[in-house]
Amino acid sequence: MRELQESPMDEKKQSIIDKLVDEGIFKIDGKQLYELPIYTLLKQYTELQEQ
Repeated sequence: MRELQESPMDEKKQSIIDKLVDEGIFKIDGKQLYELPIYTLLKQYTELQEQ
């Protein structure tokens, strides 16, 4: 059975999700993080870093 390779974009998205979860963020606007586009995740992460 072949392993599925994640694209670099998928890896980046997962990395951002992991960082947000480490900060205690599990949902944004009532949606689970994995349901959101990477742009929304990056925006939230950037806002968090600016605080």
